[in-house]
Amino acid sequence: MDCTFTQKNVYGASVIIFEGIMAFADKELLQLLDMKIFVDTDSDIRLVRRLKRDISERGRDIEGVIKQYNKFVKPAFEQYIEPTMRLADIVVPRGGGNMVAIDLIVQHVHSQLEERELSVRALLASAHQSQPLPQTLSVMESTPQVRGLHTIIRNKDTSRDEFIFYSKRLMRLLIEHALSFLPSKRSMVQTPQGHEYEGRTFSGKGITGVSVLRAGETMEPALRAVCKDVRIGKILIQTNLDSGEPELHYLRLPKDISEDHVILMDSTVSTGAAAMMAIRVLLDHDVQEENILLVSLLMAELGVHSVAYAFPRVKIITTAVDKSLDDFLHVIPGIGDFGDRYFGTDAPSSWSDEEDQELPSC
Repeated sequence: MDCTFTQKNVYGASVIIFEGIMAFADKELLQLLDMKIFVDTDSDIRLVRRLKRDISERGRDIEGVIKQYNKFVKPAFEQYIEPTMRLADIVVPRGGGNMVAIDLIVQHVHSQLEERELSVRALLASAHQSQPLPQTLSVMESTPQVRGLHTIIRNKDTSRDEFIFYSKRLMRLLIEHALSFLPSKRSMVQTPQGHEYEGRTFSGKGITGVSVLRAGETMEPALRAVCKDVRIGKILIQTNLDSGEPELHYLRLPKDISEDHVILMDSTVSTGAAAMMAIRVLLDHDVQEENILLVSLLMAELGVHSVAYAFPRVKIITTAVDKSLDDFLHVIPGIGDFGDRYFGTDAPSSWSDEEDQELPSC
């Protein structure tokens, strides 16, 4: 019999359920399971279910079903399936109708998820303390110009028009800085005066920009302005308000990006969870880890260390790194919610959406 298997990548799953009558047969798999549940159902109920299914769906008669059950199904269950009950952490009698057992299992899963989330965050928070920033990180030089732009966009009283204008200026500087990390090779050209000039040209196959929606999308114009014919992809990752974990909601990547150098754009990186999921998506599309450049206007030290620990060959590029996060995982001193400030979705009444409002001169 020819069997065809399909593969589907799932991102951000907090709980994975592996189900089957032979689920406990593989010793290596057993070691990966946090909880092993054996759902026990009375033999009479199992027989009734088989009778209903085989008669209605497979066109068999009662005598044939009972004969098969007694000769093959029941002995196989007693020899191979029933003994695995001793490997289970929990045995649920009466099957899916046992709501008390189901509620206890659900409560246990929730408690384990909460404990794991707290322990992982505590570990990440403590692991980077007193540790030097990773060598894969490149922070733009804090020139008076860069410092001045940060002063404007970090100011809570900055109008939305000013915020957009000066953010775009900073994005352009950041993207141009990021391009210097792309591979290049020696190139000789002849000038109009007939003399040779030794320069550099891009030595990679192609460049693809991928923005983490929605705030990362604001960096696309800066990339298009300096990279001719650059391809753009988009990833939407949002945090689940109940679990606090990132979830992938939308993905659109150009075809054949496996050999490209990918500039992954996000406005700010706090814990690094969304950035790490985005990198994981790129790796699953065969992009080489060393060909990924994570570019962000502002990052927290925790996010930098998390990304560098998980993906040590990814280049991390930003204009500034802030020290800490508050209880809501906002970067401190930070820049606020970049997307809300840029798109005006949570704007104070003092902000203006008037298109004809005069921008300040530089």
